[in-house]
Amino acid sequence: MEANSSSFKIILGSSSVARRKILSEMGYEFTIMSADIDEKAIRKEKPEELVVALAEAKADAIISNLQKNHTHEEEADSTILIAADTVVIYEGVIREKPAGKEEARQFMKDYSGGHAATLGSVFVTNLKTGFRKGEWDRVEIFFHEIPDEVIDMLVEEGNVLNVAGGLIIEHPLILPYVKKVIPYGLWISAGRDDR
Repeated sequence: MEANSSSFKIILGSSSVARRKILSEMGYEFTIMSADIDEKAIRKEKPEELVVALAEAKADAIISNLQKNHTHEEEADSTILIAADTVVIYEGVIREKPAGKEEARQFMKDYSGGHAATLGSVFVTNLKTGFRKGEWDRVEIFFHEIPDEVIDMLVEEGNVLNVAGGLIIEHPLILPYVKKVIPYGLWISAGRDDR
């Protein structure tokens, strides 16, 4: 696909392969910057608030790094920063990245023959104007029974250790066991204008 020519630069504040793929498939050129934040230090009662707060904290950390490196002023004229976060909800409990292989294995066993929900947020900042907007969405995912050998392969491969709830539904090993994906369809605005 031909790259979209736009009058602004894009910084993707995420190391997520899925997020990089989405922007690439849309034809955008972008720079990747990861935020070094303590996600466990940010707690909110509602998962919808948590994912937006985490994405906003990532954006703040990246902006702070840009300012320290004196690149914020140079790039601010035409730069959009996109930060994001995702959590998985299983039986009403928020699941972030698994603590290790055993927890990842248990997460996958829990999903087998059942369902979970992903809650994702995107937080966009215009570095010139300071305008910021964050939104979230929820998707319900229903699974067929997932064989233990498939779970073992996913855990040993290791990618599930780096994602919320140990869940990568687009992974070729798990995709055949996804029965149904239902968008929740609700978005909440957390816009803020810092001009």
